[in-house]
Amino acid sequence: MPKAKGKTRRQKFGYNVNRKRLNRNARRKAAPRIECSHIRHAWDQTKSVRQNLADMGLAMDPNRAVPLLKRKVKALEVDVEEGPKELMRKPYVLNDLEAEASLPEKKGNTLSRDLIDYVCYMVENHGEDYKAMARDEKNYYQDTPKQIRNKINVYKRFYPAEWQAFVDSLQKNKMEVE
Repeated sequence: MPKAKGKTRRQKFGYNVNRKRLNRNARRKAAPRIECSHIRHAWDQTKSVRQNLADMGLAMDPNRAVPLLKRKVKALEVDVEEGPKELMRKPYVLNDLEAEASLPEKKGNTLSRDLIDYVCYMVENHGEDYKAMARDEKNYYQDTPKQIRNKINVYKRFYPAEWQAFVDSLQKNKMEVE
């Protein structure tokens, strides 16, 4: 059954509400996204951050986890008392994190295909003459001789095996021509 005409009140804008504080509090209440997948899957929403991390064998405060020993000048022996260890309920998280950290780091340094082609062209046509390279018509960005030399050195450093193969092929072609 439809409502009676004129019985619905339209919503008025709340001028006395602080929108900045409202949005900030809403952001604080919303749980942040945990980037690490191992921790995210083992996270228990009903527990506090400290309890969750303690269950996984991780430290909430690194200063409390590994306290600094205060040395006494007169005492030769420093007595260290071990506190009661907290029980790890989820040791697989720590094992997964250690396994991931022990993997070799992936090499992220690469050069663009254009730069590689540019360096190969310059070395192929001009050898070690950087001034001639700077005057070459393919030098679109008007690099100075020093800039070209630096680009060639970067290529040598990033791809030493490819560089050596390239230089060997150039010398082989030079031998065939003579």
